Amino acid sequence: MYIPNDGRYDKMPYRRCGNSGLKLSAISLGLWQNFGFRDSLDNMENMVHTAFDLGITHFDLANNYGNPYNGSAEENFGKILDRGMRCYRDELCISTKAGYEMWPGPYGDRNGSRKYLTASLDQSLKRMNLDYVDIFYHHVRDEGTPLEETALALDNAVRQGKALYVGVSNYDRKSTEEILKIFRELKTPFVINQPSYSMLNRWVESDGLKDFAADNGTGLAVFSPLYQGFLTDRYLNGVPADSRIGKGNTWIASELDDKMIERLNALNDIAKSRGQKLSQLALSWLLRDGKVTTVLIGASRPSQIEENVEAAYKTQFTEEELNRIQAVLND
Repeated sequence: MYIPNDGRYDKMPYRRCGNSGLKLSAISLGLWQNFGFRDSLDNMENMVHTAFDLGITHFDLANNYGNPYNGSAEENFGKILDRGMRCYRDELCISTKAGYEMWPGPYGDRNGSRKYLTASLDQSLKRMNLDYVDIFYHHVRDEGTPLEETALALDNAVRQGKALYVGVSNYDRKSTEEILKIFRELKTPFVINQPSYSMLNRWVESDGLKDFAADNGTGLAVFSPLYQGFLTDRYLNGVPADSRIGKGNTWIASELDDKMIERLNALNDIAKSRGQKLSQLALSWLLRDGKVTTVLIGASRPSQIEENVEAAYKTQFTEEELNRIQAVLND
């Protein structure tokens, strides 16, 4: 029987999600990869237990996670809850998303319609055997559906008691500003945006989304913080055969040229000078200024979670360190 670590809340920082009362662990566990139909349930369970033991309370899913079978990540998370974690439900913040292609036909393709979002959330709750999720996101902007309809569907999920808070993912600043106005009129508890963000992918800065979220009391949960594994020590000497790129499992392999490897090694040198690994430096850097609420990590084994959580305890940077990092990223 699983008994969590009594000291799980002793070290992990918890950050308020925008102006809301909701707090999220600075590091969260995303179940996008390695929680699917073909993965080991025992390993998944060990990763979830390890995360919770280290103070991670936020577990992030989506209706289409679990390749190659959409929904299998939610099903597996439901099994993990049943095998000893469901009694800790009130200590968990569970989020899910809907927006990408999910089932055949016009009501299950990529969209933001009320019909799709309502049906998808019902399916997610059934797969996880939950009465509600803590955060329900629209996963990607749908230009074919009026934002008002999408906003009303999310608002309705809260009013029905199926979600406590709502968020959006992959929305730029302009779309976020537009839907925020609707949510404020409806008094919907819209608390978070989930964009991609890393040292090597800084579009939220140039787009203005990062500052907009901070200025308007909206949290940011950022995904792909290690840029598909680039910001780890795996690629410092080229491409290992057993890596994502080596297996052909990522779409950014063409970016791993000699210049990128040189940049990664320069960042690794900075990490070493701080007593960190490159991955820890990358996560700490994202958390440095308080504008990011939580960083969503992925993992294939518990030790990766243990390693990455250490980044939450070392988010202070000297001006010299920041300047050195900036020089490398600008090169």
